[in-house]
Amino acid sequence: MNQSSAVAEVLGRMADSAIVAEYRRRTPTSARFADEARHVLPGGITHDARHVLPYPLYVERAHGSRKWDVDGNEYVDYAGGHGALLLGHNHPVVTEAIQRQLERGTHFGTCHELELRWGALVQRLMPSAERLRFTSSGTEATLLAVRLARAATGRKKLLRFAGHFHGWHDHMAFGVSGGFDAPSSPGVLPEITENVVLAPPDDTQATERILAASDDIAAVIIEPTGASWGQVPVQPEFLHALRDATTRHGALLIFDEVISGFRCSPGGAQAVLGIRPDLTTLAKILAGGLPGGALAGRRDVLELLEFADVRAAELGTDVTPRPKVPHHGTFNGNPLSAAAGIATLEIVATGDACQRASDYAERLRTALNGVIADERLDWSVYGTYSGFHVFTNPAGESITADDIAAGRVDYRTLKSRPDPALLMKLRLAMLVHGVELFSWPGGPTSAVHDERDLALTVAAFGSALQMLKDEGEIGRR
Repeated sequence: MNQSSAVAEVLGRMADSAIVAEYRRRTPTSARFADEARHVLPGGITHDARHVLPYPLYVERAHGSRKWDVDGNEYVDYAGGHGALLLGHNHPVVTEAIQRQLERGTHFGTCHELELRWGALVQRLMPSAERLRFTSSGTEATLLAVRLARAATGRKKLLRFAGHFHGWHDHMAFGVSGGFDAPSSPGVLPEITENVVLAPPDDTQATERILAASDDIAAVIIEPTGASWGQVPVQPEFLHALRDATTRHGALLIFDEVISGFRCSPGGAQAVLGIRPDLTTLAKILAGGLPGGALAGRRDVLELLEFADVRAAELGTDVTPRPKVPHHGTFNGNPLSAAAGIATLEIVATGDACQRASDYAERLRTALNGVIADERLDWSVYGTYSGFHVFTNPAGESITADDIAAGRVDYRTLKSRPDPALLMKLRLAMLVHGVELFSWPGGPTSAVHDERDLALTVAAFGSALQMLKDEGEIGRR
């Protein structure tokens, strides 16, 4: 089926859907805003993950684990600020810190004490952060990581793992979903893709062969919880082997902890795994729900950002000059983001927020799999730490959550895009019953999700599956 036919089929299945009709009935103001947005924003959206047919939801306010749309409908939220809100929406301590800073100023254009306190907190929680540089986003952090790795090693190539997501800049904009064998993305130069090596995930032997065959790999970057926040799990043994292999072959190991940082544990996935990467990219929870990211890691690598006169003053005027890696960013270390980040990380450091979110996710995964079993579907809900993924099993294979967790399922299977009409209808049916899933489908959980949220989510899932069955989208085995 060509692309035009596939799109026509999706639109046709959505057009006469009772699920879509009920969503439209409940969200007329979102429909009006979406129509206006199409005249302002490409596709009417500001992030690809917010693409929903017939139109996305418009939210007016949020608190704790819930949010309310512009028509007054209430939802249990599993978008979680794209994973940034471990503490939920509008945590009072974080909100107070932001308001206090707001009165003092939003942007000084100079150094300020908060950036120092913020960075010191990161160092306290994550010992591999010998030095760090703030950025405005996770994408900027991975971009800076690649540039510094090349400068530090004098090598050109980056090794990535198929399916792993590291932002949207040119080095990362392909090989994430589909097209793994011949990666391409409109607008990305061939000269860039030629210097990015895509390796199969969780394959120690293949990775070792690639590293051994090339002396020009500057760095290896990986999501330590697996591709797309564990959608394709990675085994701890592979990560330990990767640390060993990169050391032996002189490549820097970059842990992309934009999602997992301060979520798996206060020290991130690396603290749980007992692995010290050379560089770590951070964002999301780092800034407490406001824009902000950072690159942290080895002092000798981060020092490439230093001016020569500063280095000479610290170490002596006889220090051999070396080229400085330039780095700018209007909102690096922004005072509002710093205030939110400090408040958030202080709570993460002293409390059990990470564990509460993970415990809730485990109960939720178990409960949703119970619904699937009752409906005799061949789907699975799986994940690690405070995340869950709904695997709709498009090929109808015999796959369990245990198979996925153990790494027995090929990444292409787990990364294959679900039937787009089915996926849209599932997300809409959940919204109709008061739950918002993230686009995986699935989502991150928070420390403030509670038993009421769990009960509502489980009930909504059962009702959504019934609606899908009524429309012939799913059936019994």
